Amino acid sequence: MRWDIFCKVIDNHGDAGVCWRLARGLATAGDAVRLWIDDPSMLDWMAPAGHPSVRVVDWTPALARREASDGAPPDVLIEAFGCHPAPELIERFVQPAPAGAPRRVWLNLEYLSAEPYVERLHGLPSPVLQGPGAGLTKYFFYPGFTDATGGLLREPDLMARRAGFERAAWLARQGIPWRGERLVCLFCYEPAALDALLARFEQAGTPTRLLVTAGRATRALPQGPAQRGSLSITWLPYLPQDEFDHLLWACDLNFVRGEDSLVRAIWAGAPFVWQIYPQDDDAHHEKLEAFLDWLDAPSELRRMHHLWNGMADGDLPPLDAQALAPCGSAVTAARERLLAEDSLVTRLRQFVAQKS
Repeated sequence: MRWDIFCKVIDNHGDAGVCWRLARGLATAGDAVRLWIDDPSMLDWMAPAGHPSVRVVDWTPALARREASDGAPPDVLIEAFGCHPAPELIERFVQPAPAGAPRRVWLNLEYLSAEPYVERLHGLPSPVLQGPGAGLTKYFFYPGFTDATGGLLREPDLMARRAGFERAAWLARQGIPWRGERLVCLFCYEPAALDALLARFEQAGTPTRLLVTAGRATRALPQGPAQRGSLSITWLPYLPQDEFDHLLWACDLNFVRGEDSLVRAIWAGAPFVWQIYPQDDDAHHEKLEAFLDWLDAPSELRRMHHLWNGMADGDLPPLDAQALAPCGSAVTAARERLLAEDSLVTRLRQFVAQKS
């Protein structure tokens, strides 16, 4: 099948991260994919090797007209997060399919949430009322954490690779000095509790090495002394997606942000703290609570999330290995539940087969 995925990068690279993982997953399953993205430059470091069955289109008006006119329309059109695909492509998409060909399918890939509305809205049709696609129907496809949703992105060999991962060898290849201290990944926006977290690590009896990811985490924690009491800090370059996964696998505690890294933290299986993307009117608070409920998060992990997301005041809870053990148990139990379900790519291809 031929898939066109449209992606607009808003203010971070999570949109591109999700869309590239989806494109790569469909291509690995044997399909041909065009990924239309308005800022393809970040794929230079996120996916430097590309994929032979994924064509990246620099989504500009001039290139959109030329690309849409070349070749046949796609079998499936995906607009990621309501980004409004190029009108030129939709004009091709509405043209009648050849006799005997499957019906074309238009999907709106929505944001990830554990809130109850996801199960109600997943798969529902939405008539297109205006523009070149007027008269067509597109469908809502919601990623999620239950059988009644679209599932999560997961490569078929992911857990086998996770089981064979060698932490010391990977750290050595990255040039990260490691002497057995606790490893913590910092991938965040600008959390109000960051200074308190650093102070906790600096004063702890257990040595900690903080691995700071490039971008906003580095801007939140600009380079300074690499040794601060019991805390050692390593600032990292931008990492390709597979190497970012390895980073999460290597760490004993992961601070992650957005949606793509939340899913990857679950697959990593280590305790994590999620900084959710802030929304107007604090709508993200309800979204975070729904996820913590689904995770069956212990009280201390729930409190840490509230503090990290600016939803509460007070001291951070303990972050030693004993205190984090219930958090790790909750994550691994959640991972086992999800591994028993089909992946997003599997459910997506099944859904398209039903609608076409």
